[in-house]
Amino acid sequence: MLYRHVDDLVDEGAFKPISYRWVGKKKISPFAGAAAMAAEDQRFPDHVGFDLDSIEASINQYRKGHHLRGASTISQQVAKNLFLTPARSFLRKGAEVWFTLLIEMLWSKERILEVYLNIAEFGDHIFGVEAASQRYFKIRASRLSRSQAALLAASLPNPIKLKVAQPSAYLLRRQAWILRQMANLPDPDPALMH
Repeated sequence: MLYRHVDDLVDEGAFKPISYRWVGKKKISPFAGAAAMAAEDQRFPDHVGFDLDSIEASINQYRKGHHLRGASTISQQVAKNLFLTPARSFLRKGAEVWFTLLIEMLWSKERILEVYLNIAEFGDHIFGVEAASQRYFKIRASRLSRSQAALLAASLPNPIKLKVAQPSAYLLRRQAWILRQMANLPDPDPALMH
């Protein structure tokens, strides 16, 4: 959020308010956590901060001439969003690894998911699942349906471009894919959801 304010001042020379409100895990629909895991990190309950299979697959695709795709876990995204800037460099990536290891050692998976849902950007200057739920659906995060949670999660790779308020055909296809993935996830540990 601080980075977004600095960006605003540099680019536009103006302050733009941020919509944000922290809510505890009991005030977040369990569908929000399931949708985030389905969209971003299906191995979240099992890994220790890094999905080595996904990293290897990303490197192999890059070697074949494809664009380098992200392989960040929810834990890595929390480390980046909480402590670092989105700038890409080896130094920043090294710091991200360090913070990810600390987060995984010190916090439960339940806490990591709670923080992730509270600090993720879901639209231009809209941070956290509570602010997003109220802005897009006029409801509290605790009342999000499966479909609404999947639509929010579908925007996460690029919430500025993928607009929940005006979903493109691509965003709706991604939402449908996330809903299928949610149905295919093994029964999650209830502690991860509440």
